[in-house]
Amino acid sequence: MPSMGGWEWVILALIALLLFGGSRLAGIGKNAGKAIREFKEETATLRSSVSDDPVPPVTAQSSGQSSVQPTVASASPVEPEPETDTETKS
Repeated sequence: MPSMGGWEWVILALIALLLFGGSRLAGIGKNAGKAIREFKEETATLRSSVSDDPVPPVTAQSSGQSSVQPTVASASPVEPEPETDTETKS
């Protein structure tokens, strides 16, 4: 498929101008610019948060097992408190 040259872009712009009108094309351009700007800001924020992340990236190992083994915290069993009699004795 051949690339579009200068005249093709001019014809395409004229067709768009006839279909949508000048004021509507200006609004479309404004909204597209705002969307692109917001996308760039969000990707920059995401990149900075990823670069600030202290967790090192996970690397694949030849054995297929993780070098970090899960640990289970040893907790002593919790004994229930003895029930107290809430009724007052007369």
